[in-house]
Amino acid sequence: MAGVERRPRLASVVTVLFFAWLYAPIVAVVVFSFNSIRSLSTFGGVSTRWYASFFHDDSLIRSLLASIAIATVSAVGALVLGTMLALGLERISSRTGRAVGAVTLLPLVTPEIVTGVAALLFFHGLGLKLSLLTVTLAEITFSIAYVTVIVRGRLAAMSPEVEEAARDLGCTPWQAVRLVTLPTLVPALVGAGLLVFALVFDDFVLAFFTTGVDPQPLPVRIYSSIRFGVSPAINAVGTVVLAFSALLIVLALVAPRLLRRGGAGGLDLITGGERS
Repeated sequence: MAGVERRPRLASVVTVLFFAWLYAPIVAVVVFSFNSIRSLSTFGGVSTRWYASFFHDDSLIRSLLASIAIATVSAVGALVLGTMLALGLERISSRTGRAVGAVTLLPLVTPEIVTGVAALLFFHGLGLKLSLLTVTLAEITFSIAYVTVIVRGRLAAMSPEVEEAARDLGCTPWQAVRLVTLPTLVPALVGAGLLVFALVFDDFVLAFFTTGVDPQPLPVRIYSSIRFGVSPAINAVGTVVLAFSALLIVLALVAPRLLRRGGAGGLDLITGGERS
């Protein structure tokens, strides 16, 4: 039994090597963002000079604010449209509904470069000048699929009798959705919104094809800066973006669980009060 329960050494070594290979470049970026000298290969001491350089660079700050604005609007727009689409698809059981549901998943499996080129050609066909508006429209379109999948998963776990009971108690269809369905979807909506924000905030491919001249989203600005020479300040920018994206992903994973736990606690309190 001891030999069966023992972990294979080869599997452990391969796992350690895999994660070291995966995260070593990220660790290097974080470490060299605190480098005191202008070098990307030699560490001369701990300093925050490159963070100061980043926060005093007006073009990078404008790009950072532009990325935050794009991600915020995209998250809100994708939440509204994706939730509406999920509610509609969940109530359609015909072949048409299944076909529409399958088409909804296409952005998840289509290479993003194809989506970027298609968006660029579409905006040129409409005569729209590339700007933050075109980037935001493209990001919303691309993100709707993520929201739809997450919300449909939550809807599938809901009992249809809950909404039917609200209708029997006198609620109109809209009131049943607003007072019963949407509050139940809050954990999924929070998780989907944070996930979309994180994906859009550091998205490069779609932003590269649909952005204008100035201000550019931060990933595009970083790429443009690298082409003219790599500055150690790029490490500071990458570390800031990495920390911000990691925080959003953690919130996207933790917030729905906390909201579900809070909702369950409130429900137990109500039912306990009724029993007493």
